[in-house]
Amino acid sequence: MSKFDFPPSIKSRPVWGSLEARQGKAHLMIADAEGAEAILDIATPELMANSHIIHIPKGKDYAGRLSALNPAQLYEGPSYEASLPRIRRVLTDGHMGLQVYLAGTEGLMGQAIQEMMSAGIPHSAIQTEHRGSTARRMQCVHCKGITEDVETDPYQCSHCGLHLFVRDHYSRRLAAYQGVRVDAEDHGNIPEPKGIYE
Repeated sequence: MSKFDFPPSIKSRPVWGSLEARQGKAHLMIADAEGAEAILDIATPELMANSHIIHIPKGKDYAGRLSALNPAQLYEGPSYEASLPRIRRVLTDGHMGLQVYLAGTEGLMGQAIQEMMSAGIPHSAIQTEHRGSTARRMQCVHCKGITEDVETDPYQCSHCGLHLFVRDHYSRRLAAYQGVRVDAEDHGNIPEPKGIYE
């Protein structure tokens, strides 16, 4: 199964829910990789008849299973960035009552929540469900660079090269966790990297 039980943490860390089919005339479902499983779990013919699914496979093959649901529209994009124009178009054309479902990695959901809120959809009206990788989208607080899919702590910033402590502090504005220099007070004293949830 692709579900992960996140350990308790600080208040700024996102808490992901579970998708539930809602009543509505239109449904926007955005998922990456194993996030497709959450869509498959709630799919009904009635729901799919009015659903626009945007899936970013990330090397996982769900195309056949998603297509078999017979959604009103199905798009597979190579990345979130490549899918963004389509997401924006759906939001522009959407009407009041559009139901939004986000599933997959924290990086995808965080960025998609930003986009939904920019379009006027309140944070509380967006359903989310984590599935798949627990890798994080991280921002270096020193150079402000963003690194995708961080799985180890500490990690080396791909922009400035500093070794960063992977914090649980999450910025909704940036849709990223914050990384701070791990050897700020004792230069060169860098612990051995380990998995974030080890």
